Amino acid sequence: MLEKLFKLKENNTTVSVEVMAGITTFMTMAYILAVNPDILSASGMDKTAILLATCIASFIGTICMALLANYPFALSAGLGLNAYFAYTVCGEMGYSWQIALLAVFCEGLIFIALSITNAREAIFNAIPTTLKSAVSVGIGLFIAFIGLQNSGIVVDSATLVTMTDFTENFKTSGITALLALIGLLIIITLYIKKVSGSILIGIISTWILAMVCEGLNLYVPNPESGFYSVIPSKIVSFDFSPLGKTFGQCFKADMSGKSFVNFLVVICAFLFVDVFDTLGTLIGVSSKAGYLDKDGKLPRIRPALLADAVATASGAVLGTSTTTTFVESSAGVAAGGRTGLTSVITGFLFLLSMFFAPLFTTIPSCATAPALIFVGFMMFGSVTKLDFSDGNLLEAIPAYLCIIAMPLFYSISDGIALGIISYCFVHIVGGKAKAVKPLMYVLSVLFILKYIFL
Repeated sequence: MLEKLFKLKENNTTVSVEVMAGITTFMTMAYILAVNPDILSASGMDKTAILLATCIASFIGTICMALLANYPFALSAGLGLNAYFAYTVCGEMGYSWQIALLAVFCEGLIFIALSITNAREAIFNAIPTTLKSAVSVGIGLFIAFIGLQNSGIVVDSATLVTMTDFTENFKTSGITALLALIGLLIIITLYIKKVSGSILIGIISTWILAMVCEGLNLYVPNPESGFYSVIPSKIVSFDFSPLGKTFGQCFKADMSGKSFVNFLVVICAFLFVDVFDTLGTLIGVSSKAGYLDKDGKLPRIRPALLADAVATASGAVLGTSTTTTFVESSAGVAAGGRTGLTSVITGFLFLLSMFFAPLFTTIPSCATAPALIFVGFMMFGSVTKLDFSDGNLLEAIPAYLCIIAMPLFYSISDGIALGIISYCFVHIVGGKAKAVKPLMYVLSVLFILKYIFL
């Protein structure tokens, strides 16, 4: 049966290799189960509900990838998009998390439509390569900045932000900021040593250190100030009722008094990042696995994108932000995974994680923040694809503006908007207006109208 479903012999692999590859992939991306609830809870959502929704959405998306496309790719809640959800849509823009989930659901439906038609190629080809890379770099900086804030390493000051004073309130903010720095060093060391699951190990190690500090009274919980006990009261739970707090809430969103145009902008921002993040990940991991054909195209890319889109729509109904293909899938590929059986193993491990909700939701920010900071570094690597020489200014300047806008404006969508608007502008003044695809001008006008009237 497995041979018929996944064509193991044709792909020169075995069940045992696929199982180990699936476990490896899960180990490298399981950190999202601690990080995603920590980020999305800033929107007012229940942390346990977020965790359960993330587990189920990851299972659905990963199994769809296995059965529809037969690729060893795993999916879960995307970093960057969850930050946009919590800090921009629900924070800066003031939308409720129910409305944000509705936007993700709508984006998922649009992505499904794009995945079964040729419209996806048209959108993908309209956006220049430099801006695609710049979006990844900008999101990386944005995520790293959020990690620095969540850890307490970076705090408010007269200069807007500064490094925290580790000696002030040492037994709360001071020790947690110090633990976050130690956690970052652990992850860096393990990653350099090429240890599989380095980010997850770093999170767990930092959490253990935090529990030791609490036991030695070096860390003193103060719930009124937002510092809670890091020692879990229980390990396993069979109570999945918290999922009811988010399940189906996207259909109960109250849009009264809200701008429909602004809502469309939110959907477009989710869609833009999701489409290009997914495509970039698929191409990158497929290149590593040797899946690309002689023209550099990925066979069965349509069902792969469809799996991603179905996972996003399902995740929104369950109660989590956009679900997307993870670049950490490359770890499973490196371990020998070549078929959807790898994804099946990873998917079921995500489902099994639901029973350990009390553990994941107790992990403190000082343990998850280092993961955000380091993932920011991994996304920042796309900057090497950008050419900042004088002969390439028409491409470099919009990319630069897109990158710096995301962390400094604290908004992914504003970074994308500034990048697209400036790209059209510099090409017009540089006498290269015809080199820009018409869709880019349409997007620029829409973004400009948004800033004028909204």
